[in-house]
Amino acid sequence: MTVTENPVTEPAAVPRQSRLRRVVAFARNTWRGLTSMRTALVLLFLLALGAIPGALLPQRNLNEQKVAQYIADRPTLGPWMDRFELFDVFGSFWFTAIYVLLFISLVGCILPRCVDHYRALRTPPVRAPRNLTRLPHHYAGSAEQTPDEVVTQVRNALRGWRTEVRPGTRDGEITLAAEKGYTRELGNLVFHLALVCLLVAIAVGKLFGYEGSVIVIANNGPGFCTTSPAVFDSFKAGNVNDGTGMAPICVRVKDFKADYLNNGQAEMFTSNIEYQSGDDLRSDTWRATRIQVNHPLRVAGDRIYLQGHGFAPTFTVTFPNGQTRTETIQWRPDDAMTFLSSGVLRIDPPGGMYATDEERRKNQIAIEGLFAPTALFHGSLMTSSYPAMNDPAVAVDIYRGDTGLDTGKPQSLFALDPEQVKQGRLAKEARVNLRPGESTSLPNGTKVTFDGAEEFVNLQVSHDPAQQWVLVSAVAMMLGLLVSLLVKRRRIWVRVYPAEGEAGTLGKRRTVVEMGGLARTDQAGWGSEFDRLRARLLDARPDSADAKTTGE
Repeated sequence: MTVTENPVTEPAAVPRQSRLRRVVAFARNTWRGLTSMRTALVLLFLLALGAIPGALLPQRNLNEQKVAQYIADRPTLGPWMDRFELFDVFGSFWFTAIYVLLFISLVGCILPRCVDHYRALRTPPVRAPRNLTRLPHHYAGSAEQTPDEVVTQVRNALRGWRTEVRPGTRDGEITLAAEKGYTRELGNLVFHLALVCLLVAIAVGKLFGYEGSVIVIANNGPGFCTTSPAVFDSFKAGNVNDGTGMAPICVRVKDFKADYLNNGQAEMFTSNIEYQSGDDLRSDTWRATRIQVNHPLRVAGDRIYLQGHGFAPTFTVTFPNGQTRTETIQWRPDDAMTFLSSGVLRIDPPGGMYATDEERRKNQIAIEGLFAPTALFHGSLMTSSYPAMNDPAVAVDIYRGDTGLDTGKPQSLFALDPEQVKQGRLAKEARVNLRPGESTSLPNGTKVTFDGAEEFVNLQVSHDPAQQWVLVSAVAMMLGLLVSLLVKRRRIWVRVYPAEGEAGTLGKRRTVVEMGGLARTDQAGWGSEFDRLRARLLDARPDSADAKTTGE
């Protein structure tokens, strides 16, 4: 038995040119799909949908403490939400991807439309249809003038319309085509171009801008200078801006005033400040100005906003040898209506008071508790009844021991480290309620005096090089949208030709006039508009003998 082996036929290699065509076709189809209006609308919807978590969930760049607390309260779901960057929505990879794709899609949609609109502006109006009676609105009548006179009369009356006069197919026939409403498409293009410019301006602001917040004690307290991000309590640099090269500005706060309603709700914050910038720094000249909420100081390309305020209690600690230390530290408002505030103050003994560092650390003073601008006592318990500083008081615990000032470990500005107390390094030696000028003494002879409180303001320094373009783009968007909504696209055609075998009252041959109209956008009210236009152009009303008007 003979076995015949069939040779295995290898598939023919795909020509290189064919593979290239497939790649080009795939790229072309992908680009067409990405730049379609349907895709742009879908991406715009996804962008709006993706912004919802940014509005409902705490964001890390605004309040990192709330984010940490939110995750801690949800030990299972919270970490997964953090992995998907739901606490940093507007800087997340997926939101940025939608943003970039929307930008590309808009550019791909708009540029071809701009080219088409330019060509449309250079293209004469469409020729008159062969049968005008098939249009939604048309008119048929006659006139005593010659065809040339009728066309001239109509053309002169169509001011603001693009017109084109052409000879007809029959002897002596003249057609006139007119169209208006080209600015509707122009307004639509301006709207979308301004939207792209708005996206670009926002992106430029995020890339090259920066934003920093700092708390400044009022009443001529120590100010600050924007020489480094380190001077701010919180600083957010742009993606390509690390905070170096900031325009130097120095600010100090002269006073602060808060206006409240009777129920304690804040009505307006006002602060008189002094600032230096540019040549003022070299000449040591201070300029005075006033800032309010939503009325920032604009200088050197930066904006300085007044965001909020609070209170900074002042304590004086008199040590057993008679040396004193006085400090004023801002405390955190816990109640936005009454400004009941909490915080902590740490005071290190004066240098040379103790022989060793270990002994010095054992005699550090920590003051932790509550501050009430208008104190209300329920027995020994204190609260605040009004946000203005009418009757200030504090309810504090006073500790002595190692406050952890020089351990290198990060310390909370508003609370003591509970481990220091738990381990016995800090011992509570007094719990007192104090009004301004009152004091208490510790067992070792140290005296703690509450001197009162100063107000502090929270200032935000913001730099956005594209802010003006954001405003210009937003205004252009509104104007373009209004134009695209108010302007209507209309087309009309007029055909005139001599009537066969008919003469008018003066023996002249009559002229047959046909007119048709088409609404290229909405048709609301187009019937009555067409009738008014016909009466104005032809200066005649139809009668039962020689005219006929039809429409929807």
